[in-house]
Amino acid sequence: MMPLVRSGMIALGIFTAVFAYKDLMWPMIVNKNVMPLSAALAKMQGQYTNNYPQLMAASLLACVPMIILYLIFQKQFVEGIATSGGKL
Repeated sequence: MMPLVRSGMIALGIFTAVFAYKDLMWPMIVNKNVMPLSAALAKMQGQYTNNYPQLMAASLLACVPMIILYLIFQKQFVEGIATSGGKL
């Protein structure tokens, strides 16, 4: 059974990692001093002014780990989505 569901489990793992990575509200409520990248990006935005170059550089650095994760598991991700979504 495991060889049949391996690609689906990898796709589920990638989705879970992305959703946990971009979680924003819970870390902002619980952690005041230490926060993940998404909460730090939200705190970088000012109420009246924004430092756009600094914000865009931080956004790019926040996206890089998920892009690397996708590139590593791209074959299994596409295979898991293709086999679970349609008729064979």
